[in-house]
Amino acid sequence: MTSTPREVFLRLVHGVADGKLDELPELYAEQTDVRHPMSDTAPLRSRNELRTHFVVPPGATMPERRPVDIVVHETVDDEVIVAEFAYEFLHEDSITRVPCVFVMRVRDGVIVESRDYIDPIRRSAAARQR
Repeated sequence: MTSTPREVFLRLVHGVADGKLDELPELYAEQTDVRHPMSDTAPLRSRNELRTHFVVPPGATMPERRPVDIVVHETVDDEVIVAEFAYEFLHEDSITRVPCVFVMRVRDGVIVESRDYIDPIRRSAAARQR
């Protein structure tokens, strides 16, 4: 049975939080269109580009995070969801909350298109607090 857009989204955000980055490219179609409109990064157009995107450089550490306050809105288009959530980045003595909204199209159980809106100021602050 093919996964629903909601199920694919949840695997994505929990996979990021659990550090299972090597598994995430399989959630995307071979040819896809992933954009981060609030960032200056180029669109990601293929599963191979996503493999590179999800690599943590040697010696780098990924800050501990967890997705919270997840609300998934289904649309009249069965392939499209709008997901609101936040990542909470956990530091020794504080938590940095980074609001996110993803607009995602999932076809045949894989992401074919996504617009990932992530607060760039709070994301940067979370990275600096490692």
